[in-house]
Amino acid sequence: MSAHDFSREEKSEKTGVLKPSRNVWRVEKAARARLLVDAAHYFETLRAAMRNARHSILVVGWDIDSRTRLVGPSGKVDDDLPETFGEFIAALARENPELEIKLLLWDYSVIYAMERELLPVVPLRWNTPRNIDLCLDDEIPVGASHHQKIVVIDDCLAFSGGLDITVRRWDTPAHDPANDLRVDPSDEPYKPFHDVQMMVDGDAAAALGELARRRWHRAACEELAPVPDAGDPWPEAVDPHFTGTTIGIARTEPAVNGGSAVREIETLFRDMIAAAERWIYIENQFLTCTEVARALAERLGENPDLEVLLVAPKTHEAWLEQQTMLAGRIRFMEIIRQAGVADRVRLVYPAVGREGGDVDVMVHSKVMIVDDALLRVGSANLCNRSMGTDTECDLVIEASDEASRAGVLDALGRLLGEHCGADPEKIVDVLRESGSIFTAMECGEASEHRLRPISDGGDPPGEAFTAIESIADPGRPIASGEHFADIVDLGGEESHSRFSTFVKVVTVVLFIVALGLLWRYTPLSEYAQPDKLRETFGGMADNPFAVIAIVALYVISGFFAFPVTVLILVTAGTFGLWPGLLYAALGSMSSALATYGAGRGLGARFLRNLIGPRINRISRGIGERGVLAIATIRLVPVAPFMLVNLVAGAFRIPVIDYTFGTFIGLAPGIVLLSVMGDRVFAMLEDPSLIDLAIVVGALALWIGFAFALQKLIARWRKSD
Repeated sequence: MSAHDFSREEKSEKTGVLKPSRNVWRVEKAARARLLVDAAHYFETLRAAMRNARHSILVVGWDIDSRTRLVGPSGKVDDDLPETFGEFIAALARENPELEIKLLLWDYSVIYAMERELLPVVPLRWNTPRNIDLCLDDEIPVGASHHQKIVVIDDCLAFSGGLDITVRRWDTPAHDPANDLRVDPSDEPYKPFHDVQMMVDGDAAAALGELARRRWHRAACEELAPVPDAGDPWPEAVDPHFTGTTIGIARTEPAVNGGSAVREIETLFRDMIAAAERWIYIENQFLTCTEVARALAERLGENPDLEVLLVAPKTHEAWLEQQTMLAGRIRFMEIIRQAGVADRVRLVYPAVGREGGDVDVMVHSKVMIVDDALLRVGSANLCNRSMGTDTECDLVIEASDEASRAGVLDALGRLLGEHCGADPEKIVDVLRESGSIFTAMECGEASEHRLRPISDGGDPPGEAFTAIESIADPGRPIASGEHFADIVDLGGEESHSRFSTFVKVVTVVLFIVALGLLWRYTPLSEYAQPDKLRETFGGMADNPFAVIAIVALYVISGFFAFPVTVLILVTAGTFGLWPGLLYAALGSMSSALATYGAGRGLGARFLRNLIGPRINRISRGIGERGVLAIATIRLVPVAPFMLVNLVAGAFRIPVIDYTFGTFIGLAPGIVLLSVMGDRVFAMLEDPSLIDLAIVVGALALWIGFAFALQKLIARWRKSD
């Protein structure tokens, strides 16, 4: 019996795998769907689709780089528009002033700064037409990232998968090690790179549009209306791989603002594994989720005919990935070995070139194929982060007829054929005849393309590296309250944190060392001595114009976004508690009013163009509840002091509400900071347990304010 006939026979006895509210968000129809294998084909197709856009282009990404060359396998464009993404969309926007282009980019962690375009806001917002809008999205918990890679055009056509519109991604299925087009903007070559995107239209595209608009609304506080019927942006030269199919959309979304977490992706992995009969094919950048490893081991134990082929990168080269993701992959495979089913699991990497001189291909794709029944393409890695910490989006096709089952097999043939150097049709024929994916993998043994076994070696990591893994690859985000509780044990609540005592100690030690190095080896070291501080600031204390000088300093510093907390501490330390308290209050209020006036003069439109749509969130927070909202924003800032002031003025918040709310919100901080500044400076000259108790007490009050306001804000958000 052929594998294809076997799958069809089994299919008739089973109910569907995709179940909304369990393992997918929605199941929607698509008139057409296509796999776009490797970035050259994706960028070429995306460029053509964007040229057909009439009303809307919405891009959601982990990364978006204006320097990305939107070119196909030839490395050249076939139209008269610029190659690079930033200049290309600017040209589209100028050609069609009615076209709204929205770019939603994760407001990324500094950890990734070296991998990203420096100051992406500058090329993607400034000096571009007004119908291009960029928003940096930070509406996620601490430790999470926005990892979805979605493009929606006119709500009629959508792309989702593993590819961002960014650099160091472009490659062709040939993965030629000598391809001189595979270079970054600095003309530095990078290794062959493999990834996959899925393209869908119809109701499935409209659903992805809804998902992207929700993200935009959370980040920018701006409603985007669905696009009316806008024709058909599907490029004419691109044929679909599937017609009249259904698309399941699965998500991971961490809990935010009291909402519930969404873990459809995790459930879908388990359900797809449980449905497997003959083979499971997986391409994934990371393999660290032990729950998935256990599900694979369990299903392999239940079904002696099942084979699993795992295609992954040869290794993880960066130090952090070596200690986390590579260590996690060792543990992943160890679970399978201990279950006694490792003989039916192969972990391999793609290589190109002759034996002894080949080059490994970077596997960045997130693909899963089960028999000829299920085809999944998305952004989710098989790591803990993708199950509950980061935002993810996967698309899955569940074959329901002969044509769609053939389409799933053809997709597997294309992917496996690329890696093995074999004709896709030959791969499919072997799959049908033998029912073995391992046999199919051996079709191209004489080719320069091959799948080679991965040998990570070594034992699973020890305690110390497990602690590092818990930070880099957490199964759920670190809520702010939980993070603080990890450092200071407040008691009263059961701790669910995975941080060990080792991590706490290391964190505190590193923080202290960093402070010591800062004050020892930077120009700040000159001001670490009390005598130097008195010499620098003490002369001003007796000056009759001290008040004017202090107020002027606060105002000028306010326009440069200098931290007002530092000024308050230094003021109290220089002038003493009571004069310092007065001067700090006058200076802070003067700075707030001056920048408010500047915002009023500049106007809302100017600030919107300068700052972008995130200004909506700040303005809504200021305007909804008047004096109380302004006071709360001062106590728990939603944005830098200067930015809040400018926005309040630009949106013409009544000056009385603004002034009164600012005073109420700043007063507790000014008092506590002044007490701390006065006593800290006194302790530098004459240490005292009483002064230490005062400083600690002021800090405790500050923490109390923060916790109380956090609860208050959470209640407000729930009421909204």
